[in-house]
Amino acid sequence: MQTFTLFFLIALLISTLTQYWLAARHISHVRAHRDQVPERFSSQISLADHQKAADYTCAKTRMEYLSIAVNVLLLLLLTLGGGLNMLHEFLATLFDDPLIHGMLLIISVFLIMTATEIPLSYYRTFVIEEQFGFNKMTPAMFFVDLLKQAGVGLLLGAPLLFGMLWSMEKMGEYWWLYAWFGWVAFNLFVLAIFPTWIAPLFNKFTPLEDASLKTRIEQLLNKCGFKTSGLFVMDGSRRSSHGNAYFTGFGKTKRIVFFDTLLSRLNASEIEAVLAHELGHFKHRHVIKRIVFSFVMSLAFLWGLGYLMQQPWFYEGLGVSVSSVPSTALALLLFFLVMPIFTFLFHPLSSLYSRKHEFEADAYAAQNSSAEDLIHALVKLYQDNAATLTPDPLHSAFYDSHPPAAIRVARLQSQGQL
Repeated sequence: MQTFTLFFLIALLISTLTQYWLAARHISHVRAHRDQVPERFSSQISLADHQKAADYTCAKTRMEYLSIAVNVLLLLLLTLGGGLNMLHEFLATLFDDPLIHGMLLIISVFLIMTATEIPLSYYRTFVIEEQFGFNKMTPAMFFVDLLKQAGVGLLLGAPLLFGMLWSMEKMGEYWWLYAWFGWVAFNLFVLAIFPTWIAPLFNKFTPLEDASLKTRIEQLLNKCGFKTSGLFVMDGSRRSSHGNAYFTGFGKTKRIVFFDTLLSRLNASEIEAVLAHELGHFKHRHVIKRIVFSFVMSLAFLWGLGYLMQQPWFYEGLGVSVSSVPSTALALLLFFLVMPIFTFLFHPLSSLYSRKHEFEADAYAAQNSSAEDLIHALVKLYQDNAATLTPDPLHSAFYDSHPPAAIRVARLQSQGQL
């Protein structure tokens, strides 16, 4: 056995067992606190709603057991099981051009992975979400969305993939730097066109019509120095009863979007507080910081790929014969298939960074709106979305991009008293 094969299997075992252990902890902790609403929330959330959130959380987490197993099995079949190697050699008998061969190889693997995910996604939507009263989709809408996603992915992804493979083939030793410039340009382009070209393919966006609410929001925007191309309502209720709000785009394409489900549930002051939180992300430049961080990490990853694609042990250790080494597409596929395994244990750092941003946005909302209104809005959203109030602390620290409800509300209460 290759040394790198053993290293890969150990890393895979550690990440898989950790995921199962954290999921089991989470289910056990939520079930242990199922029969009593935390005192801080007992006046606003009923025991029935608290138990629904617990059962919903456990159902979703149990579903992850199957998802983890399927992903691990598919990864092993593609790598050490020889799947990539066989697919590569089969396509090599049909196409001589390395760029066409490489694109078809990557697209084929993408289709295999998508086909594996579809049944899991279908079950989540039409069994779990349906069981707890959240799903509003029909099977037809589900599959139409899949076709749209595939079409958008192909339309945008094919040129990017071609440019990446062309750079790897033609640009010499520093191909990874040229590929990185292309990656940065692509991401900025998608961010610019997403609000006006991509998002409307899946949802309907209409200008906010409530005059008094619009006036109130515009006053907050002026106070915070935020310029936007418009305030829009998204028909999120077509697919789900979950609610949210967000702003998207940058420059002249920035827009604020409210789910219609959120507007129907919150009053004007609570909506303002939620928006103030989102503006806090803008004011602290969280989106820009995350984009810059992702660009820096992508540069490091591409540099790493530039090194690994020259190492025979990288291919052989993952089940690809040395004769297949000239395929840059194989190098790209192998790298992005196994990279999550080796970076898995760094996930808590990413979650910690994200929770830090959420606390900063909450503090900004408390300063520019009302901490009490934001608390009321958050509790309603926890209730409506069946978000558990009692997550396992370790599971939450590892995965959650938002702070646990009790910690978040306690901090907002202390800020509201300042």
